[in-house]
Amino acid sequence: MTHEEIDAMWQQAMRESIKDGEVFTRYHFAKLVAQHEREACVKLLETTDLGGLKDNPSMQNWIAEMLLAYVKAIRARGQA
Repeated sequence: MTHEEIDAMWQQAMRESIKDGEVFTRYHFAKLVAQHEREACVKLLETTDLGGLKDNPSMQNWIAEMLLAYVKAIRARGQA
C-alpha cells in the first residue's frame, strides 16, 4: 500500500466520519484499510498462474476450485 493510497483512505474516512457525525475517524479508516487488503489478497488469488500444471488438468481444476473458495471466503469477511 502506497503513502498516497493511505492518505486517500484517511481523507475518505474523515469525510465519512463527518457525514455520520462521528468523532472517531479511526473506525472508518480501519474498515477501509481492511477492505483494501482483502481486495489485494483476492487479486493475488485471482491472478495465480496455474500454467505449470498444464500436464495435470485434474490438479489444475482442484487448485482453481480451492482458490475460488478462498476468494469467496475473503470477500465474505467483508460482509460480516
